[in-house]
Amino acid sequence: MATVPAKSPEESRAMKYLATFTLVPILCFAFQDLGSEYGGMDWLTYGYAAWPMMIGPVLMLLLFIRNRELIRVPEKGANFSQTIKIASFLYLIPNLFAAFGYSWIAVISVLSILTILVADRQLKKRAGA
Repeated sequence: MATVPAKSPEESRAMKYLATFTLVPILCFAFQDLGSEYGGMDWLTYGYAAWPMMIGPVLMLLLFIRNRELIRVPEKGANFSQTIKIASFLYLIPNLFAAFGYSWIAVISVLSILTILVADRQLKKRAGA
């Protein structure tokens, strides 16, 4: 499968940050699960996986705000808009569970995700008008 090239250097840089903000919490979650279950590493607590999972969407929101021009101008960053919506939506369910089962601070992450999903649509509407 071939990758879709970025339409601008700004989009390329934003996509690299988005990939980092998306994959690092998932890797922390995987290492926590494998390390504590099979490796006998007791220091890998649930917080080791939960905190990156809650911080990731907040960092995505900051990236979204910083690169909102990529969303306003589809010629510059159509791929970024679609990818950040998909990545943030994938974090919605785990953060809802984290809000109910781990810490109420995860509500901030849920609000960040909802902000990305709603603001993307609003930015596109304003750009079209």
